[in-house]
Amino acid sequence: MSIFTRREFIKLSKGFLTVTGLAVILGPVIAYFYPSSLEETPSDPVLVGPESELPPGESKTVRFGRYPAIVINTSEGLRAYSAVCTHFACIVKWDPELYEIACPCHDGFFNPYNGEVISGPPPTPLEPIKVEVIDGDIFVGGAA
Repeated sequence: MSIFTRREFIKLSKGFLTVTGLAVILGPVIAYFYPSSLEETPSDPVLVGPESELPPGESKTVRFGRYPAIVINTSEGLRAYSAVCTHFACIVKWDPELYEIACPCHDGFFNPYNGEVISGPPPTPLEPIKVEVIDGDIFVGGAA
């Protein structure tokens, strides 16, 4: 004699597949709307590279802990920001033609001088990161 009847087994299998399917669908949806903490930053300064390799109007994206940072050589000097868009955590890029920081996911644009939102859906400015030149090398973050 079996523990389950055929009907009970099919009901149990159907319930298991329904719960598994919902978990597979809802997991990424929840992660999309609630991205993990973006505050995981290194305590030591991160080397970007020699100052001579970043001419005015150009940018460089570097790994800054778990998330990247974008360093831009503006007409007012070096600026560094978290390269994570404040809208849905897409990685922003430097657009030298527009002279703006652009989010390719939802057309958000940021001011390269202060990280403020120019247009688009991002709710807050990009997080600024300390940038300093030491002996001709650019460093971001930490106690540079």
